[in-house]
Amino acid sequence: MSANRAQGSVSRWQHARCSRRAALQVGAIGILGLGTNHLAGLRQTHASDGRSPSGKAKSCIFIFLSGGLSQHDSFDMKPNAPDNIRGEFQPRATKTPGLQICEHLPKLAQRSEMWSLCRSLTHGSNEHSAGHHIMLTGRSDLPTGFSPNSPSRSDYASIASVAGYAMRTKQTNNLPTAVVLPERLVHNSGRVIPGQHAGVMGPQHDPWMIEASPFHTTSYGAFPEYAFDHQDRGTPDERLFQAPQLSLPEGLGMQSVAGRMALLKSLNRQRKHLATCAEVESFDRLRQGAVSLLTDSSVHQALDVTNAEDNHLDRYGRNSFGWSLLMARRLVGAGVTLVQVNLGNDETWDTHGNAFPHLKNNLFPPTDQAVSALLDDLASTGELDETLIVMAGEFGRTPLITLLEKHYKLPGRDHWGAVQSVFFAGGGIGGGNVVGKSDAKGAYPDEHPVKPENFAATIYDALGIPATAAWHDAENRPHHIYQGEPIAGLC
Repeated sequence: MSANRAQGSVSRWQHARCSRRAALQVGAIGILGLGTNHLAGLRQTHASDGRSPSGKAKSCIFIFLSGGLSQHDSFDMKPNAPDNIRGEFQPRATKTPGLQICEHLPKLAQRSEMWSLCRSLTHGSNEHSAGHHIMLTGRSDLPTGFSPNSPSRSDYASIASVAGYAMRTKQTNNLPTAVVLPERLVHNSGRVIPGQHAGVMGPQHDPWMIEASPFHTTSYGAFPEYAFDHQDRGTPDERLFQAPQLSLPEGLGMQSVAGRMALLKSLNRQRKHLATCAEVESFDRLRQGAVSLLTDSSVHQALDVTNAEDNHLDRYGRNSFGWSLLMARRLVGAGVTLVQVNLGNDETWDTHGNAFPHLKNNLFPPTDQAVSALLDDLASTGELDETLIVMAGEFGRTPLITLLEKHYKLPGRDHWGAVQSVFFAGGGIGGGNVVGKSDAKGAYPDEHPVKPENFAATIYDALGIPATAAWHDAENRPHHIYQGEPIAGLC
């Protein structure tokens, strides 16, 4: 894949001089009837003279497994290890000779010609917040002043933010370049997990957060079918998965929008707030973009997944995992560049205890079904070749199985940043490849160790972002996008 990387000019990957988001927030929040968590989606893309990306992928779906998937119990099983390492699950042969994965991922096993693995991604943190920041930003180090308890504008920019910024020249519609769904990652204490936004790049480059999955303090997984509690505390889960409502306020109907008179009058009243932020010509484009997004039927269809056709719902699954990946598939089909899908809320995959029944009964079935449906869906239309799919968590799990009797009835595994398995498909990735190898205990890389920087570079490279690309801060100082080389051997 690295051979496809274009050599572009650093100066061509710069910030817009004015915050388009600020313009939309002032002009749209009270007028267009949007919730504050959906405002970012109205920003108009900024034209530049950047070189056209040359990577094979037009878009990327980044599936994030908050809590950390156990490599031993999924994609890097150790059937010959001692009992206290290998776990309860048996390996299953895939369609690729010699490649085995967990027996409870049968659909993915049948589709191994569509995906590849890296079994040797490594970083130095075993802590959730730091691990999230590391993997969501693709930076192994932590920024000065990093706080595990709250995001900061001194944090590094997320992969979603960087890719969205760099790919804005490809947008031909009014959709955002980067989206995160179906929820922000929030700890059960209420603190927001760092690493999810644009950090030092500024809030104008935050991805659009589609919060379709309500916050719940103790329930995890693919509700309503597969909701569970790690510690079986018995708290009921009555959440509803609901797409954001892109609607106009009462009294400002679509006919008025078509005529533009009522909307124009409403927005003009607020123009004085935009005096320091945008020229009139730019504002006109922003207004047209906002109206376009509100009235675009493809956008509404992409978000309204719970009312999708029965055949789609049956294939993806009628649960938050299935709905989320169906929404991601529709958004990239509509033109969004990068969609990050959080399969489960914060620490859903944090299997300290009751690990094997929760993986077998609650986590693997909806994941296996939804990811396989996504692969089939994209392959059937020829879009898999131009859609990169990656799946990772903030870290792996410890080799040793442990039992924390105070909290859990059954055993599980602790946090482990030293090695994890990462899943890749589409976007020029070859099928059936395995890059890297962990040691006999699944504890450390044994061959071809790769870093989060290589993981991020693989995404950027597949999208055709130039090797010399940079973003520029408010003082016009360049910050290189690539911090490492793409992972070799996946193609």
